[in-house]
Amino acid sequence: MSMHARRLPNPVFNADVTLRFQDDSTMANYLISFPSAAMVVPHDELETVGRDAHAVINEAKAAGVYVFGGGIDEKVPPALVSADGTVAAGGYPWAPQLNGGFTVLELPSREDAVAWAARIAKACRCSQELRVFQFDPQS
Repeated sequence: MSMHARRLPNPVFNADVTLRFQDDSTMANYLISFPSAAMVVPHDELETVGRDAHAVINEAKAAGVYVFGGGIDEKVPPALVSADGTVAAGGYPWAPQLNGGFTVLELPSREDAVAWAARIAKACRCSQELRVFQFDPQS
C-alpha cells in the first residue's frame, strides 16, 4: 500500500500529530450523506423512495463496497460525553445539528464515489454530500 505522511496540529490534544494518507491508487471510505431538510418528497412517494434507496444499497452490498449506513434517529437527542465521563444533554452548542441519512462505501476512486453518490441522490430524490475519510492505519 502506498502512503504519504503529513504533520498536522491537533487542537484537541494540544499537540502535533502525524497522519498517514492513502495515495489515490488504494481503497478509501467515502461518506455519502444528506441532511433531513434536503429530502423534500411528497408523502405518497415515500414508499417508492425507500424502495429505490434500499435497491441502491443492495447493489452496493452485492458489489462488495458497502461498509454501513443508516439514518440519524432524530427522536433520540444527542449527548455530549466529556473525558471524565460527564454526560450533558445535546451536542456542541456551536455546531450545526447532525441529522439525515448516510452511507459509507469503500471505493477505489473519487470518480467511483461520485457515481455511487449520484445513484443514491437519484433514489433519495435529493443531492448528496460526498466526503472521504482520512486513512488511519491503526483504525
